[in-house]
Amino acid sequence: MRRARRLDQGAITMSHTRIHRAVSADGTEIAGRVVGDGPALVLVHGGIGDGDTAWDAMLPHLTDRFTCYLPSTRGRGLSADDPDHSPPRLEDDVTAFVDSIGAPAQVVGWSGSGAWVLGAAARSDAVAAVAVYEPTLIPVMAEADLAETLGTMQRVGAAAADGRLVDAVQVFASWICTEEETAALTRTNFDDVWAARVPAMLRFVQQDGSYQGPRSTDPEALARITVPVLVLMGQRTRLGSFFRAAAEFIARHVDDSQVWELPGAGHFAPVLAPESVADELITFFESARQPA
Repeated sequence: MRRARRLDQGAITMSHTRIHRAVSADGTEIAGRVVGDGPALVLVHGGIGDGDTAWDAMLPHLTDRFTCYLPSTRGRGLSADDPDHSPPRLEDDVTAFVDSIGAPAQVVGWSGSGAWVLGAAARSDAVAAVAVYEPTLIPVMAEADLAETLGTMQRVGAAAADGRLVDAVQVFASWICTEEETAALTRTNFDDVWAARVPAMLRFVQQDGSYQGPRSTDPEALARITVPVLVLMGQRTRLGSFFRAAAEFIARHVDDSQVWELPGAGHFAPVLAPESVADELITFFESARQPA
């Protein structure tokens, strides 16, 4: 176990790359790169990926307007590790990172991190607005989709246990992506780069599945969010009924919320349609900054 040293929180310069470091509630150091100029925008990777890879395609469309912070939760990227990867700890990681910036921040989540950033919004006065792209809310998943999800994760885990990480990430992609998206991803370096992130995803999935306590996506927790929230989903996403149910659930319980649909996009739009996603985020956050 590699535990964090307690450091002064804040951004530092190292090898011409700004790194921002914070300390989570249990003492684990959470870190990420900082690029761009403008209001603070914290982009949190999903269940698979980390701050070093998840948002690379979108950064060219954001860094002229925002100072983009790219944290990794515990055990990923530049961050330290701890055995506890339960939902509240991952929410702690995001909350501590946002709080340490020292200015109001707009926060973006994707898929599995949707719950983490919503949790941060409910707990921290430093969150100014939140956008989540296709957040994963397992409690609203239909039985057939849940069975497919569990079966997929078992196959991903079996491939990873055999050391076949590329096979594992391909199994994952075929579950969450349309055939068109999967083909587009294979034309990039997705398999090789994202395969290394599979073990961290499996640890997250295992602890998320066994966790029995209160969640940031419970109705009473969502009701505590007072900042503007955007739920963004792809019009052509493979698990459309699930993500639509999740979006409607959030919109029902968060007072200041709205749901937008991105035409022609699927779950990996931040990688495959980055400019379109960035445009929606810019529109929403600029609107959220306008006085009422």
